Amino acid sequence: MFFLQILVFIASSISSVSADLKENLKLAGVRSVFPGDQNYASASKAYNLRFTFSPAAVTFPTTPGQVASVVKAAHNDNYNVVPRGGGHSYVANGLGGKTGSVVVDMSSMKAMKFFITTNTAVIETGNRLGDVALALNAVGRALPHGTCAQVGIGGHTAFGGYGFTSRQWGLALDPIFAINAVLADGTIVRATKASHPDLFWSLKGAAPSFAITTSIEVNTFAAPSYATVIKYVWKDMDSTTAGKSMFSFQEFSLSGPAAPFAGELLLTRGSKNGSVTFGFVGAWYGAKGSAIPTMQPWLDKMPRPSTSELIGNGSYIDSVAHLSGTPLNTPSAPLTTDTFYAKSLMTPEKDPMTLEACTSFMEYLSTKGFSSKTDWFAQVELYGGPNSKIREFANDATSFLRRDTLFTFQLYASSSTHKPPYPEEGFSFLDGMADSVTLKMHSGWNYGAYPNYIDERLHNWQLRYFGANYRRLQSIKDKLDPHNIFMFPQSIELTKKVTSPEPTPIFVQDSDQDSFDISTT
Repeated sequence: MFFLQILVFIASSISSVSADLKENLKLAGVRSVFPGDQNYASASKAYNLRFTFSPAAVTFPTTPGQVASVVKAAHNDNYNVVPRGGGHSYVANGLGGKTGSVVVDMSSMKAMKFFITTNTAVIETGNRLGDVALALNAVGRALPHGTCAQVGIGGHTAFGGYGFTSRQWGLALDPIFAINAVLADGTIVRATKASHPDLFWSLKGAAPSFAITTSIEVNTFAAPSYATVIKYVWKDMDSTTAGKSMFSFQEFSLSGPAAPFAGELLLTRGSKNGSVTFGFVGAWYGAKGSAIPTMQPWLDKMPRPSTSELIGNGSYIDSVAHLSGTPLNTPSAPLTTDTFYAKSLMTPEKDPMTLEACTSFMEYLSTKGFSSKTDWFAQVELYGGPNSKIREFANDATSFLRRDTLFTFQLYASSSTHKPPYPEEGFSFLDGMADSVTLKMHSGWNYGAYPNYIDERLHNWQLRYFGANYRRLQSIKDKLDPHNIFMFPQSIELTKKVTSPEPTPIFVQDSDQDSFDISTT
């Protein structure tokens, strides 16, 4: 009987906490969805169907003040809080990465404002990359960002944000000069390098561990006057030739191709054991007619391709659309899901891969990849080289660490149907794919991993994602979020308990600048 009374007490306590949370969110006027509600299943559905988490609530604030109300309500009831932008976290961290968190879904905050006199913009973090690209292009401007239109700009900039224009403009987080955010105690702040410098530094590489970003303020770039997409495919390349081809691409990249050149190797299953489909997808943002001459030193070392083409009408936004694969106007596109596992490697420019490592990688893809029951691909993205803007920043300039990267690998394997269940073989297959490179390099090889391709099974993730920046991140976490409200798997860990930070004045938008709304929805 006593045990039953304890169970009843625990259940009633959980129920009362949930009731308090519901009441507080209702009083704040924040639209919220709770377990048992009719639309809870869709509101709590992960992009990666390998994960099924049950948030305590999914909230849909419309203003920074409402975001602050959500954080305060959750804080008072001892819930963890996570932001969700596009919802494409590879491990469903936008749902908390576990059951029982409060989700701050930013999809109702999509305002964008462009300032004519400074060519800057304020972009709320409910926007997705395709919509940002369209809105900025309408005023002749652009930002560096990834190719997938449906990805949310909040999460994308939170952990780096690589795209094909990054070699000339930097990562997506680099043009940001101010970040408007809500801290763990509900305080609304505007962080810059001069004001709240520690917070600003942390938000540029590890944002969700420290605050809910409501909008970013960015310097924009003139949209290129000419752009084209480049595609080459070499079908059924044998592993030895593929290893040499990858190594020669590394040599070409280290030679410093012009910054308007960007791209990645795209590797998929060959049609027979011992072969791979070796592809290159890239873009050129320089003078018309200069794309192939820029690539020619590498092409001269390659076999004749199976197919080659330049794609597009020459406009920048057309190249963005071709690279995306889904409509840039994201509300017009159906929501997609997948069931997958992903890993990443970031190779140091000053310690590049050996030919042996390149060949080992291709041997693995051509044999284990051929027999794998998963639907897989591997991308080798060109970050660095002497002309890359990414490497112009020091590794400790922002909390995003790996500025000295030459290539970032994305290793990705879906279930054969792209639906659950996910096969156990998929995990060991990708582990072996990464090992085929790292185990062929020397024991001190300082490779990294890309937190936007987050891997919940990654050992020593603190080193691979954040390296020498991790200790500073922990120190700042102690000060700004001592109760670990913004906690999810692989969030920055606390080192000690400290008192809550002093409140910071609320940011008020400067109304003197000439500006206009460029929101697409």
